[in-house]
Amino acid sequence: MTIDNSSYFIDLENNYGAHNYHPLPVVLDKGEGIYVWDVNNKKYFDFLSAYSAVNQGHCHPKINEALIKQSSKLTLTSRAFHNNVLGEYEKFITDYFGYDRVLPMNTGVEGGETAVKLARKWAYEIKGVPKNRAKIIFVTGNFWGRTLAAISSSNDPLSTKNFGPFMPGYEIIPYNDLNALENSLKDPNVAAFMVEPIQGEAGVVVPDDNYLLDAFNLCKNNNVLFIADEVQTGIARTGKMICCDHHGFKPDILILGKALSGGVFPVSAVLSSNEIMLTIKPGEHGSTYGGNPLGCKVAIAALKVVKDEKLCQNSFEMGNYFRKKLNEYISKSNTVKLVRGKGLLNAIVIDDHEESDTAWNICLKLRDNGLLAKPTHGNIIRFAPPLTINKTEIDSAVDIIVKSLKEFETSE
Repeated sequence: MTIDNSSYFIDLENNYGAHNYHPLPVVLDKGEGIYVWDVNNKKYFDFLSAYSAVNQGHCHPKINEALIKQSSKLTLTSRAFHNNVLGEYEKFITDYFGYDRVLPMNTGVEGGETAVKLARKWAYEIKGVPKNRAKIIFVTGNFWGRTLAAISSSNDPLSTKNFGPFMPGYEIIPYNDLNALENSLKDPNVAAFMVEPIQGEAGVVVPDDNYLLDAFNLCKNNNVLFIADEVQTGIARTGKMICCDHHGFKPDILILGKALSGGVFPVSAVLSSNEIMLTIKPGEHGSTYGGNPLGCKVAIAALKVVKDEKLCQNSFEMGNYFRKKLNEYISKSNTVKLVRGKGLLNAIVIDDHEESDTAWNICLKLRDNGLLAKPTHGNIIRFAPPLTINKTEIDSAVDIIVKSLKEFETSE
């Protein structure tokens, strides 16, 4: 007879950790590819991928090999000294994405902070904005972390309540609204427009097809930097290497994180041009761990896996297949309003209000049936499996999703 150890580990977290998360009640012990196992050895499809950090699959052997090999040689020097890995990584990633320079950091939110600082520095030193007058434009529903700078751009009360005062120099306009952006860009002190090409935390909100390219062109016409927050949408998640590739333009500043290391080690990066990046001088920005040899080797391996295993193509094809399969069920459902997404970043919207617990209860049922997902905003469930998933596995996963949803269908 198997003893369920889950409550022991959950109690440890509840008793000794901060209560800043509300995890699904499952305790994971092992991961491989698209699957994870709990402490009772029950196997699950992972349909969250650590919020798209594990695009290459759990514990990818080539990424782990890079980690192990480098960890036995040199892990950290800080940027007080040169090391023999950083330059190799910088050349690799700038060639990979087609930029002049990279500023390496560790987490997605650090990448966002770096981009904001770069945009302000560029505004003062290149554009000629008066001192302390630079403005960054954000959109409603954005999410790029929970630091004070990040939540200052949020319109979500859960992120902002009792954490003020907030960062000055921000303006928040409606998402997917070109008229609002055009009006805001009339201010000559605007330095940058920062946006997620698809809003992940907001519930996989996909803008109109013309929105991103038109927004980019508006920024160009007004000498304003376009910052793409591709921490979640980048690295093949939406079926292209970065989501902006769907729309045929290269952002002025590109923020990457999460899958940049395949979920193995915290690595983030900000990529840009010589003109923008070289406004930052020694001592003006940095991180003890940013650009460490271990993270650099892991990131190189993680990015090689994406190309070698053709994960962009697989994400595009499997995403289309997944939405097609789900839509076949949803067309007859009175529980789910719609499925939306691009590539393997998808969500279903439950036909209920945001304050409902229906999505949470569906996720509990999905867990019971062998698939892990997590609700966002109460009535939305995000589905983002590792990009290595195949058609047979999609079929099995959709069977679980449909089986679980059917238990919540109401009779007409």
